Amino acid sequence: MGPGLGLVASCFCCLMCLVPALRPAGSSEKTLIRDLLHRYQQEGTSGRPVVHPRDTIMVNFSLSLIQILDVDEKNQVLKTNIWYHYRWRDILLQWNPKLHDNITSIRVPSEQIWLPDIVLYNFADNRLSEQREALVVADHTGHLLWMPQAILNSSCDFDTLFFPFDEQTCHLKFGSWSYNGDMLNIDFIVRQMDLSDYMKSNEWDVVENSAVKHVKFYTCCPEPYPDMTFTLRLKRRVAFYTFILLLPCALLSLLTMVIFWVPPESPAKLQLGMNIFLAFFILLKLLAAFTPRAATSLPLIGVYFCLSMIMITLSTVLACLSANMYLRGVRINRAPRWLRSCIIDTAAKILRVNEVTEERRHHPVTPRKTWSTYVTGEKSQSDPETLVAKTHLLECQSSFRLERKYYGAFNDVTADFCEPSTSTAFPPCPDNMAGLYAENSTLLEDVCEVREMMDDEVTSDEGRETYRKYVREWQLISCVTDRIFFTFYILVNVIGLVFLILKNYLT
Repeated sequence: MGPGLGLVASCFCCLMCLVPALRPAGSSEKTLIRDLLHRYQQEGTSGRPVVHPRDTIMVNFSLSLIQILDVDEKNQVLKTNIWYHYRWRDILLQWNPKLHDNITSIRVPSEQIWLPDIVLYNFADNRLSEQREALVVADHTGHLLWMPQAILNSSCDFDTLFFPFDEQTCHLKFGSWSYNGDMLNIDFIVRQMDLSDYMKSNEWDVVENSAVKHVKFYTCCPEPYPDMTFTLRLKRRVAFYTFILLLPCALLSLLTMVIFWVPPESPAKLQLGMNIFLAFFILLKLLAAFTPRAATSLPLIGVYFCLSMIMITLSTVLACLSANMYLRGVRINRAPRWLRSCIIDTAAKILRVNEVTEERRHHPVTPRKTWSTYVTGEKSQSDPETLVAKTHLLECQSSFRLERKYYGAFNDVTADFCEPSTSTAFPPCPDNMAGLYAENSTLLEDVCEVREMMDDEVTSDEGRETYRKYVREWQLISCVTDRIFFTFYILVNVIGLVFLILKNYLT
């Protein structure tokens, strides 16, 4: 080789040494990514990146909870913002860093390589894809890290029995949809959701965060299918519902007690009862907007609303009945014996109802006592029957004094006539009175008419007293029954309040 050829070779070597220094920055990384993806295009992305078909790919999986977006009790859906964490090894994405400017880590597009098909089993979403696109971090040893962001809509069975003091437990179940445990095995990176970047919710507090792995055998396939279930137990914050439901409910409960304090015959009881009934109905409609319509268990507060409406309705019906008896005065039959025995004789004593019926506190007036009242003048002077009787009796006595010598027998008969009788009715008017004393026939007729009027008066008084006694019995039954409803209402309120307080603070 001549000197000229040696000079050319030396210049070429110098140029080759200067080429790496003249290359633009980043070209080695792009070249490496292009070579790796070209290898993937030759091998394909449909199969697992393994050497032997019996090899198992181990995928480590976990979640990071970022935010609880919505808890939809009506549709039984939990909406969360999470980050996936995938770790696995891919032999097609290995290289020697010394041959590529000591590059040890690259980012490759996720749609151009094989990805594990770990999906959410209990998804409740009509979207085709719930996650956003993210690059895969690849290490020179073939270990990959993929952390896509996703909005998950998972189905959850909500129990609203103790609403708004309820706690909900939701599960997120993940697993491979097509590979069994012998081909693709999964395990945890962290055995719970990562809450380091969690944004606290205004309505829910996370009180439990755990995860567990299950291995199931389905009837279709004899191979094992592992899955990982993440559990979130959420406790509702009651600050908002205190002003929307609890405080109005407490105030209406106090007004309901006022309803039971109003006498049953008062018209104000009907008006107040209907207004509170409408208020409870509005609260019940508001409660229906926050709870599922097809819930397996009814909220206790809703049951309380319905029970209050039932008690108000019964009290209002009872008030209508009592007001009808008290104001209209329609003649009614006496209360049945069993009802008087249970309500008046038993319940009235237990509930300390001091009012008693007319039958126990007022003794009926006998005809003898009534007749003595007319004779002695104890009755009101304004009573026309009393004035007529006294006038005729005075005339009778004056005539007896003047004609005693002529009518000696008249005193005996008059004495018998004016003598108070021990029987329950006045003695009949003597038939021989007109024949013996023809001159005083007018007086005797007047006296007989007065006696007949007195008999009618006593009979009508007894009827009115009997009617008033029946009405008082029904009114007393209404009052005692209303007091029973009131006692039952107080017990339900106290027991429910104690139960909710213990449930809220002991858990």
